[in-house]
Parts: sequence; structure tokens; C-alpha cells
Amino acid sequence: MEFLYDYIIEQALIVVPVLLVIGQVLKNTPKMLDWLIPYILLFLGVLFTIGIMGINMPAIVQGILVSGAAVFANQLYKQYSSKDGGNK
Repeated sequence: MEFLYDYIIEQALIVVPVLLVIGQVLKNTPKMLDWLIPYILLFLGVLFTIGIMGINMPAIVQGILVSGAAVFANQLYKQYSSKDGGNK
């Protein structure tokens, strides 16, 4: 996980698990379309990092990065936990 420190500032790393939990809640919400979840997480990630860093371009970039890290972590978990390893 140390490679994340090259791109995501330490203060923004707390947003990744928060987005993972929010994504799981959204996934379990009835009538929530799956394709909307990454966009919602992107919006929230940018919003949260703006809250941490203030309104500036690096905060927006950090929001995009933490959102991507959260979605990527979720996909890694799903692939790892699938019974056939993702091979069909």
C-alpha cells in the first residue's frame, strides 16, 4: 500500500475506506443502478477531499484518485473472492 503515498496525500487516504463503505451501502440499496455507483463515489470523493484540503485543483485530483482507489479495491476484492477466480 506504500505505492499510494506517491500519488495520494496521507490526509486523503482516510477517504478510501469511507468510500468503500458508502459503495457497499449503495450496492445493497434497492433500485440503485450499479453503473451509477462509481459516479456517486467520484462526486463524494471530490467533495470529501475538498473538505479536507479546501477548494483547489489538487483537492479535485486527490478526490479522483481516492475514488479510483476505492473502486479498484472493491474490484480486487470481488475478483479475489469469486469462486472461479474470474475465469469463465
